[in-house]
Parts: sequence; C-alpha cells; structure tokens
Amino acid sequence: MSTRQRAVWWLPLLILSIVLTGSFFAARRQDAELSLPAVLILLASAGLLAARRRAPGYMVAAIGVLTGAYLVAASSAGPDSGFVYGPFALPLIIALVLAIHAGARWWAWGTGAGCALLVGIMAGLHGAPVGAWFAVIWILLILLAAELARSARMRRRQSAAAAIARVEHQRDEQRLMLARDIHDVVAHSLSMIHVQASVALHLAGKDPDPQRMAQALREIKAGSSQALAEVRQVLAVLRQDAPLAPGGRLRQLPELVESVRGEWLEVQLEMPTEPRADWLDERAEHALYRAVQEGLTNVLRHAKAGHARVQLSVDEHRALLEVRDDGIGLGDSVPGNGLRGLGERVRALGGEVELTSTDPGTLLHVRLTRKELPDE
Repeated sequence: MSTRQRAVWWLPLLILSIVLTGSFFAARRQDAELSLPAVLILLASAGLLAARRRAPGYMVAAIGVLTGAYLVAASSAGPDSGFVYGPFALPLIIALVLAIHAGARWWAWGTGAGCALLVGIMAGLHGAPVGAWFAVIWILLILLAAELARSARMRRRQSAAAAIARVEHQRDEQRLMLARDIHDVVAHSLSMIHVQASVALHLAGKDPDPQRMAQALREIKAGSSQALAEVRQVLAVLRQDAPLAPGGRLRQLPELVESVRGEWLEVQLEMPTEPRADWLDERAEHALYRAVQEGLTNVLRHAKAGHARVQLSVDEHRALLEVRDDGIGLGDSVPGNGLRGLGERVRALGGEVELTSTDPGTLLHVRLTRKELPDE
C-alpha cells in the first residue's frame, strides 16, 4: 500500500475499530449479540470515510442513509435483532465535520436535517421525545462547531494569503526602487565620464595642455570611482548587506553638484544650510537627491547648456526643488526611463514632478508636501 493510500484509509480503519469495539461492549451490556447486517452497516459507514476527499457530499449523504437504516432497525426490532445502541453514529458525526471542512456544506446540513427528522419520527413512534430533542441538539451543535472551525480556517488562509501578498508587494517595491537607483547612478556617472572624456579628446586634438588633460582624467577617475562605490552600495542592498535606502541624502548635494561642475558647465546650488524638517524622512531626502541627480544628468546629456541652477527650499510644510538650465529646451524629446522612474518615486511619496521648457532652457520642478496638511 502506497503512502497516499495509507493516508486515505487510516481514518476509516481507526473509526471502524472504535465503532466495532464500542458496539461489541454495548451488546454485552445489553445481553445481545451483533448481527451480520449490523456489522456490515457499521463497516460500510466507516469505509465510506475513505471518499472524504474525492466526493465529500456523496460520502456524508450515504453515511447518513446507513446510519438512519441502523437507527430504524435498532428502534423497531430492539437489541434482540442484533442492532444494539452503541457508537454507530460516530461515522456520521465525523462525516458531517469533514463534509463542511471540504466545502460540501449543503450536503452536510441536508444530511443532518434528514437525520434529525428521522430521529424525531422514531421518537414519536416509540414515545421518547426527550431523547429525540437531545439527539437533534447534538446534531445542530456538531454542524455549528464544524462551521465555526471552517470559518476560522478560512480566516487563517486569507490572513496568510494577505501576508504573502504584502511580502510580494514589498519585494516588488524594493526591486523597483533598486532599479531606479541603478539607473540613476549609472546614467549620471556615465554622463559625467562621457563629458570629461570628450574634454580630454578635445584637448588632445587641438590644445595639448598636459595639465588640463590631467585634470580631465582625474575627474574621469573620480567620477568612475564614485559610480563604482554607489553601484557596490546598491548591490549590497541586493545581497541584504546594507539598508534598503542606499545613500543619497541632502547633505551630499554639494558633492554631487561639484562633481558635475566643469569647464563646459557652471552649476549654482542654492539650499539651506540644514535642509532638515521633522516630516522629511530618509525616503523623501533620497527622492530629492535623485531628482537633482536626474536633472543634472539630463543637463549634461541633452541640454547643451553652459549654466545650471539647483534651488532647494525646505520648511515645515513642504519641500520645493528646481533644476533649471539655459540650454536648448525639451523640443520634441520624449521622457526616458530616468524621468519616469523619478515621477514614480516622487508620486509614491505624495509629491509632484513637472518638466517644462523655458526661454531659454528647461525647468525640472519637484514638490513634496507634508502628508498631514492638505496639498494646496
């Protein structure tokens, strides 16, 4: 017998042993002897429990019919017929519980109602109304207890499913956040390296000044080192060796702006000395930092600007950020992954992002508002 077959038959065999043993001792107390038809009914009732998984509705109905037949025989002919009063209803009790547990609730309640009706009829015929009410109450209690157990099990399953969904949602949010960070870091750093490499090539071809070329190469080295450090920090998050919000705080903005400044682009930074408010947490600071990084990256890659200005103001109600340049403007360009990721990041915090053309240049406007206050 395979493991699956043993799992199916252990319960019927257990219930059968209990029913036969109990009925045997009940027969001895009643000075009677179990008949072959009685044993066959008890055997069939317990054996039908093997169908509890494949056909729970038919199982409980069939066991209800067999139990009713046993009850009619025991009530009509008495112990002398070989149908003794004992634990013959145990398979029915188990079947009612299992049927409700398996979802065959109407089968279980219908079988229970039929058995209760039969008990009432037999009690009326033999003048035992008290026993009938006692049996009906027990059937009702068994069904209600099974329903309560099923409801509790469904609530546990729903809670477990909701917990799994929350964990998956958090993982998706983490992956999305890391994808944005990787894009911001790589795009910004490669743009810096591209600009400085262009400067070095220009100097090598037209103005071979060793000092200026060395300065360009030093800036390329510094930019690549910074990019490598940030990429390692993001990868550490993937390995779960670091916090979920890698780097990118407002106090690092001067370093970011300094790394962008060069011979071909002047960047002006205007920000509070201590850009900190009670409501401005790490996620908000990280979003503002990445907004500045994305704005300056786009200036380097697309704007063809000579000057850029970063303005940040923070108070107890909101944080306003502007990145403005004097380049060629948006034109017909379509926002890329960086701007889409920035918009998702800021809107997740209840903020707004707006990118517009100015005369001249482009303006990136980011606004974060304290959640306790209505957005004006």
